[in-house]
Amino acid sequence: MVSTTPQHGERPHVVVIGGGPSGATVSTLIAQKGYRVQLFERDRFPRFHIGESLIPETYWVLQRLNMLEKLRRSCFIKKYSVQFVSQHGKLSEPFYFMDNKPHECSQTWQVLRSEFDLMMLQNAEEHGVQVQQGVRVLDVIAEGERLVGVRIQGEDGVEREVFADVIVDASGQSTLIANRFKLRVVEPDLKKGAIWTYWENAYRDTGKDEGATLVLQTQGKKGWFWYIPLHNNIISIGVVSDFEYLFDKTRGTDHEKIYFEEVERCPGLKPRLSNARRVAGFYATKDYSYRSKEVAGNGWVLIGDAFGFLDPLYSSGVLLALKSGQLAADAIVEGLERGDTSAAQLGKWGPGFIQGMNRMRRLVCEFYDGFSFGRFVRKYPHLKGHITDLLIGDLFEDKVDDVIEPMNDIRRDMAAAAAAAAPARVGE
Repeated sequence: MVSTTPQHGERPHVVVIGGGPSGATVSTLIAQKGYRVQLFERDRFPRFHIGESLIPETYWVLQRLNMLEKLRRSCFIKKYSVQFVSQHGKLSEPFYFMDNKPHECSQTWQVLRSEFDLMMLQNAEEHGVQVQQGVRVLDVIAEGERLVGVRIQGEDGVEREVFADVIVDASGQSTLIANRFKLRVVEPDLKKGAIWTYWENAYRDTGKDEGATLVLQTQGKKGWFWYIPLHNNIISIGVVSDFEYLFDKTRGTDHEKIYFEEVERCPGLKPRLSNARRVAGFYATKDYSYRSKEVAGNGWVLIGDAFGFLDPLYSSGVLLALKSGQLAADAIVEGLERGDTSAAQLGKWGPGFIQGMNRMRRLVCEFYDGFSFGRFVRKYPHLKGHITDLLIGDLFEDKVDDVIEPMNDIRRDMAAAAAAAAPARVGE
């Protein structure tokens, strides 16, 4: 049975698929301008999700969403810095965000996503978004080259069609529209996998360092662990490595076994677990770095993970979700005001966003290629602020491009050192 009558009164201006951070952001900002927004979320919140560490540049979007005071009142751990631990267990100098940008925005949070995402979705409702949970979007509806609606199914099994001027895909890694139009492309240089779990009573720093994110390399730089302190004495700890290495057939399929093999290869992590107790099972994900060929088309937009996912290394996922949601919302509102919901209008934010995403991608790839923050800062101390800007998530300012040529210089130094250390070939 199919009905074409919207559940909530008048026809919406915008339909949003997915109620995660990107969907909650775009819907809230559009509703703030007085437009009717219906959001369909297949799950019922709260629900589990990975990606717990925020970075400071989320502040400005959260401010527009009127979320800051709610976060200040929350029990989430405050985060002031990130620190790197070498394959030998040596800690880098901490990158304190406040040292580089002395503003409230330089303090952020380590969040339990089930709680944070629920807060965001409830905030959207408070701003007038018509949120419907437990509703699956089965497909999109097209008229020619334009998307004009969605076909949904509620928990009662009844299917309905809902029409709108703009369809926003915030469906996360389900990537509904990207899959429909075959737009999804896997990142060839970032074919990684991850296994993670949660620990109680793991070592926790104190004071300003209590909420620091740690990035701990494994021996031989085969991979790295994230170490994210959450409230309630819980720490999220996961290992990331090349997919072919982490899930090699010779290692079997036991995620627990593989996880602890990597713990043994991480001198910086083992002491932190000496008094810890694991309090969850093991989760795994594979081949998760990808992006879409387009950010928008006629009547539709992709945001957050529905557009692309980079890598968890610098905790950029929620920032990119919020930022794309904000930029898309502004383009949609402008388009609705002008009566223009073309691909050009809805996707006008894409080039700048992708440029920022590529800046973070460069930093990620440098790390995997052996980039040393310590070596870089020693050689270019005046550029430490720019590196910190990137770690903060200040990706959309051209000034940070000043680090590119020095990074190339460091890469040349590393190549020259490797060549000098290599044994001479026979006959030379």
